[in-house]
Amino acid sequence: MPLKTVKEAAPTGSVVKPQRAALKQQAYSELKRLILAGELAGGSVQSVRQLAAQLHMSKTPVHAALERLEAEGLVTLAPQQGVVVRELSIQDIVNHYETRQALEPYVMRRLAGRLTEQQIEQLRQNLVELRRSASANDNSGLMEVDAEFHQLLCGFVRNDEITRVMQQLRDKVQRVILRVTEQFPERMGKTYEEHRAIVESLVSGDADHAAHLMYEHLGQGLRRFLPNR
Repeated sequence: MPLKTVKEAAPTGSVVKPQRAALKQQAYSELKRLILAGELAGGSVQSVRQLAAQLHMSKTPVHAALERLEAEGLVTLAPQQGVVVRELSIQDIVNHYETRQALEPYVMRRLAGRLTEQQIEQLRQNLVELRRSASANDNSGLMEVDAEFHQLLCGFVRNDEITRVMQQLRDKVQRVILRVTEQFPERMGKTYEEHRAIVESLVSGDADHAAHLMYEHLGQGLRRFLPNR
């Protein structure tokens, strides 16, 4: 009598844990996107139940995602209130711009006259996408392309510490850009012209001018919130 082949069942944990991890990551990514895009507005109060229903998930992965977002400073979990989406304060915005004004002009001095043809092409393609977003009054698209421009430049320096700082600032970069473009829509077209001038100075090798343009470009955003600066 032939022996029956017995299929071994995979340990429960090996299937369930990856599924749980995937759901937590999915909840985290989607909630973060909604916050950065302004679809979950700063200052608004949500409930875990509402958010779970919106994402078509159970509350468990959503709550885990919210704990990560709280650690990143994007939300506050208040037992009596629910989930409060943190609003950027004026001081948050000032700190953000001042940090970048100290860092990014240095990056311009490092890059001026040293960009590769591939890097120049990446920046020019970014300008095309930025102009398209500005022409379409696409705040969300402009926010992403604008943030990518600054990330590209800092990445070209190949300095791990600069990359680390910019990655830490990345989420605030997007939220600040969104705040500026929503409150001051005239900045959309000006941002394109300022970015284009920065690229031209980098390509021509004028380090001092490129650093000055970047400092002023960031200063334009800062002065929207502190007119006397």
